[in-house]
Amino acid sequence: MKEENVTNKKQSVELVTNCDRLPLNVESLIQVVRNQQVMLDYDLATLYNIETKVLNQSVRRNIERFPAHFRYQLSQEEMDELVTNCDRLRVLKHSTVLPYVFTEQGVAMLSTVLRSPRAIATSIRIMDAFVAMRHLMASNIQMLQRIANIEYHQIETDKHITESDKRIDKVFQLLDQGAKAKQGIFYDGQIFDAYIFTTNLIKSSKKRIILIDNYIDETTLTLFDKRGTDISATIYTKQITSQLSLDLSRHNSQYPPIAIRTYNKAHDRFLVIDDKVYHIGASLKDLGKKIFAFSLMENLPASELLSHLSDSQ
Repeated sequence: MKEENVTNKKQSVELVTNCDRLPLNVESLIQVVRNQQVMLDYDLATLYNIETKVLNQSVRRNIERFPAHFRYQLSQEEMDELVTNCDRLRVLKHSTVLPYVFTEQGVAMLSTVLRSPRAIATSIRIMDAFVAMRHLMASNIQMLQRIANIEYHQIETDKHITESDKRIDKVFQLLDQGAKAKQGIFYDGQIFDAYIFTTNLIKSSKKRIILIDNYIDETTLTLFDKRGTDISATIYTKQITSQLSLDLSRHNSQYPPIAIRTYNKAHDRFLVIDDKVYHIGASLKDLGKKIFAFSLMENLPASELLSHLSDSQ
């Protein structure tokens, strides 16, 4: 007889994923929100036989007893999800006030605020329900862990296969890029393609990156963060505005530093990667926004171009 009672009790103590199938008992009123077991102020008021407004007024009069982990207000999305999943909560669908929920600690604290005999008996009943819920979850934890382990191994296997496929794809991509990296053209709207091309150039650097570009902003600094931590980076631009100076200061306080110097004798844009010089037809901040071309200047040593920057400030 005792085993039968335990079995019946476990069957009635279930999480509310199918709450509408459960009888209207305390256990069925326990919801799971933000990975916590909670109860709605609406349901608590029903159990205490008072109006929801009265319950929350009592709490507000003693608000110092109800910190955020005892009681918090649902977001609109959270309320909509509860209303969608539980038919009995559709009464809240057109409510102009978002409901509050109480954690187990919050429900326990309610017993110190609502002191009628009914309130005391109800609080005991609710606390017993929370305890029963924890016992049920503990009894199923091993099964859940076994399922999780099976899923984890399956995910790791799939991940390994996916990573292997990515490595193979990357090899072919790099081979393909090696054949195309000398010159090309990007059309209006190819923002991502132009971005990938430029970042791949920056990532390929072994010792230094130098940019000559009269029009730069914080997005240019972000591009340079794709380089290795021990790769030097210098930008020559027409003017260093106060905003650019501020952006640079904030950037260099967090990431490997970039040096910016003024140079007003350049019309085109050039990107020096180690000893290679690329001519780029658009400022790096505008890549892909209009048609532009790029080309590797194979007959121009980087040292020759850089020698003309000696008069930079």
